[in-house]
Amino acid sequence: MFSFDLSRILLNLPIILIAITLHEFSHAYSAFLLGDPTAKHYGRLTLNPISHIDITGFLLLAFAGFGWAKPVPIDPNNFKKRKLGYFIVSIAGPISNILLAIIFTILLGIQIKFIDSVIINNIISYGIIINIVLAIFNLFPIPPLDGSKLLLILLPSRFEEKYYHIQKYSYIFLFILIYFRVIDKVLYPIVNYLIGLLSHVVMIIV
Repeated sequence: MFSFDLSRILLNLPIILIAITLHEFSHAYSAFLLGDPTAKHYGRLTLNPISHIDITGFLLLAFAGFGWAKPVPIDPNNFKKRKLGYFIVSIAGPISNILLAIIFTILLGIQIKFIDSVIINNIISYGIIINIVLAIFNLFPIPPLDGSKLLLILLPSRFEEKYYHIQKYSYIFLFILIYFRVIDKVLYPIVNYLIGLLSHVVMIIV
């Protein structure tokens, strides 16, 4: 699962930072638009990658191919419609990565058609993969991932306190699932399917 290729990591570092930053900024900005200034108050309404990096999640993303950033603080009580606002903010991050993957797909097709540089192809291709992985991985219903918040929206309000209690230990559980490759068995079939769909877009452009 883990591999160390320093040149590859350094080459793809800008792509990783873009993916993480856009993901978290989308959470913060959507919350701000819906009336919650919490993320702005904590300095998270920014495109500065340093504000969003979680060291553990970043290293996993660089070496293992999937990971996470620092969760954006929000206060759902500031939303006019609490659950709807929570849903929009939670899904905003994964959607931003899917959109970014589509943009990279179009760029890849244009690049192959007019330039066809192997290095640029590899960088853009990694941009497609890492954004799809980040989007799908974050939809898993495990705290602190976005999918857990989407699950919380569907549950009765009385479960919310239990959710925040479980969240304290969720990193350990998540790491166990990653280490024993349980996540891989669900994540990568979905990722490969989506990449297959996007590859058709590249073929159309080329």
